[in-house]
Amino acid sequence: MTTLPYFLALPAHLGDRVFVLILALVADALLGEMPWLFARVPHPVVLAGRAIALFDARLNRENRDEPSRKLRGIVTLVVLVTAAAAIGTLISLVLGCFTLGWGWECLAVAILIAQRSLYDHVARVAHGLEQSGLSGGRDAVRHIVGRDPESLDEYAVARAAIESLAENFSDGVVAPAFAYLIAGLPGLLAYKMANTLDSMIGHRNARYRAFGWASARFDDLLNLIPARIAGFLIIAAAAFVTKGMPGAAWRIMWRDHGRHRSPNGGWPESAIAGALDLALLGPRHYGQVVVNDPWLGDGRAKATAANIRRALSLYWVACLLLVVLLAGIGLIAG
Repeated sequence: MTTLPYFLALPAHLGDRVFVLILALVADALLGEMPWLFARVPHPVVLAGRAIALFDARLNRENRDEPSRKLRGIVTLVVLVTAAAAIGTLISLVLGCFTLGWGWECLAVAILIAQRSLYDHVARVAHGLEQSGLSGGRDAVRHIVGRDPESLDEYAVARAAIESLAENFSDGVVAPAFAYLIAGLPGLLAYKMANTLDSMIGHRNARYRAFGWASARFDDLLNLIPARIAGFLIIAAAAFVTKGMPGAAWRIMWRDHGRHRSPNGGWPESAIAGALDLALLGPRHYGQVVVNDPWLGDGRAKATAANIRRALSLYWVACLLLVVLLAGIGLIAG
């Protein structure tokens, strides 16, 4: 892009990507899920889901043995993630042909970061509990968690919303931002495909234990650094919210992160448990299956809608601190 003035060029190096990423986070905070757009065209994650479903239907047949299904799961991961990265590369090349192509890339990044939509979905759980009690909370929380909402009481509904907020702050905000920072739009699209693969087939049940093994492990690898960044951002944010407990967040995160079955989920979830003086995780129902996980944190397990509101305040401060961190990286990168 040397033929264009500097401010018109696509984000070719780290400083440019930081600039686009900060603008994308701001745009996402203002625009959210953009239903006016995706009522007319499918969202990229929806397209990714359709591709995954096609591979699942064709390759993950029950009459095949587990080694065969595991091999086909590896093929699925490699093909779809490579295709996503190739599409990202192609889009970047096409945008490079246009003046202000970085602006369109900024919009693409904003679409693929779930910052505002995560806030809105979790806020609906608090609103449901406040306006309609348990039934309203259950109806809202079913859209953001995989566990059986009918098995949850009001406290469990509130805990589920807060756990989802913490985990998806890592998976849906910090990790995509990190992927874009490191590898631009190809890296971001590859990450979103890998994360969607994990959410759709990375389950430890009879159908996906073998076929989704590679996708689950790859997603764990991609989130190793972002999950820890998310945990530290939550700790820092606790210093700026009413009754936040950054010291407890630090202590609980270091003590309890390893209790989580995920190598990554325990970092942001234990941090938010300590920051809000709550006990999270614990035994949960997924359909007919009971998962007896340990508790994270020393606080109250009886979370309420008010705790969700406090968690949302903590979340927005953590998002602002992410922007500050990116701005610092941009200054260093020039």
